[in-house]
Amino acid sequence: MKKTMMILAVSLFTASAFAQTEKYTKAMEALVPSVDSLREKDALVSLSNSFERIANAEKTQWLPFYYAALAQINAGYTYTVDGSFSDKTAEIDPVADKAEELIKSAETLSKDNSEIWVLRKMLATLRLMGNPMVRFQQYGAIASAALETAKKINPENPRVFMLEGQDLFFTPEEYGGDKKEAKKRFEIAIEKFKAQKPESSIHPSWGMYRTMYFMSQVK
Repeated sequence: MKKTMMILAVSLFTASAFAQTEKYTKAMEALVPSVDSLREKDALVSLSNSFERIANAEKTQWLPFYYAALAQINAGYTYTVDGSFSDKTAEIDPVADKAEELIKSAETLSKDNSEIWVLRKMLATLRLMGNPMVRFQQYGAIASAALETAKKINPENPRVFMLEGQDLFFTPEEYGGDKKEAKKRFEIAIEKFKAQKPESSIHPSWGMYRTMYFMSQVK
């Protein structure tokens, strides 16, 4: 009888845990595709908030914090679309600070993670774009180091090569930019996107659309 009760208790716990995991996965699956499609600031902030709510409910999962930070960073990038070198720190820094908090939360749950280092690279670039003329030296070095770490941890991460291509694409030639070299990085990224096998339906797979867009700009 005692053994039967123990088996029943374990079964109920397992069923409950499975239901909770299934609920979490479905909630994430409903949001993850938007990471690759949303471009407007308010929509990205809303998406970040949605991921953060999941993160606060699922405190042992790094992915909700990761996606919340990614959406936050992409929201910050919308302040840079005019291409000017004007000082945008008042708008960008609060967004970057929030993204950094979320990245730190993800890092506590997943150490030595290539995808999180990709976010660190993107965050440094965002801070740089707040005031490029003043911040290039400081945050350019931080961004490069983060991307190298991401590549060292996982040389097959396509987002690493996508970001390398973007840097070469946007950097003026007199400072090391090269659109032909950028195209080569994008080509490598595309091949790695095609070969990638995410661990699950909610693990990072974003970036192919962005890479294809830049490829269309360098042909």
